[in-house]
Amino acid sequence: MEITTIIVVALAVLVGLSLGLLGGGGSILVVPLLTYIAGLDPREAIATSLFVVGATSLVSMIGHARKGHVQWRTGLIFGAAGMVGAFLGGLAGGHIPGTILMIAFAIMMIATAGAMIKGRKNRDGQPQTHDHPLWRILLDGLVVGAATGLVGAGGGFLVVPALVLLAGLPMTAAVGTSLLVIAMKSFAGLAGYMTSVSLDWPLVAAVTAAAVAGSFIGLRLTSVVPEQALRKGFGYFVLLMGALVLSQELPSPAAPIILGTVVVLGSAAAICVLAAKERCPLSSPTPGVATPDGRKGPRTATRESAGTEDTPQQPVR
Repeated sequence: MEITTIIVVALAVLVGLSLGLLGGGGSILVVPLLTYIAGLDPREAIATSLFVVGATSLVSMIGHARKGHVQWRTGLIFGAAGMVGAFLGGLAGGHIPGTILMIAFAIMMIATAGAMIKGRKNRDGQPQTHDHPLWRILLDGLVVGAATGLVGAGGGFLVVPALVLLAGLPMTAAVGTSLLVIAMKSFAGLAGYMTSVSLDWPLVAAVTAAAVAGSFIGLRLTSVVPEQALRKGFGYFVLLMGALVLSQELPSPAAPIILGTVVVLGSAAAICVLAAKERCPLSSPTPGVATPDGRKGPRTATRESAGTEDTPQQPVR
């Protein structure tokens, strides 16, 4: 076995770790791994990624389902629509130059990272959990599926934000449900690519086995990592990976500028959130605490604050 193959297989453990812990990130790692280390053509790397991530997602989903973290109705509807989009995207992706696919891949990573870091809360400061109309779930699944099939993003980095920000699932349920969606869409996208791309099956099997092993480690970590830290950490990770991929594909003069800009902005955002939490616009307002612009975070519904927060307290006699 060549040294590059050993490195790829070893790093594939991180693919499974990412999928088991975050419900995504697998394809983000697989595509650059196979393209820049294993030396595969981008289209072959994308097709291989779809198989590896799809198979690993199925295995990891079983553990999440046992914990009750899979919303089957939303996942099956979202996944079914995504399969249609992924197959069509895979057909188109097999005929698009690899450089264009990788640039599109990086741009979507950066845009999605911003959405995950910022997040979206309802008035109570909790993730939205109400049901959305069937047509919206179908439309979301179709669009995300098309992107998945096109660039091989099997793709928690697209699916998890869609389930959190659009379908209204809490992060833990979004992670588990995304694995079902990812598996369905990945195999549909792979079917589209297989019409024009062939795979190195021994390499596919080795990478898949390593990724499955990593997914068991990631699954065990889901119960000890806070949800907000999970979401923001995922966002910063995707942002960095997107910048790295973009810097590899753009012409030399632009590459270091873009990479440096993203790293500086990402570092500033991280410092803002961690060191200046109350004043940072990226942080969610703390319940009942005024921000510098006069806004107050949502209050928790306690008996003391319900209907009496503006009433002066009478002295005790």
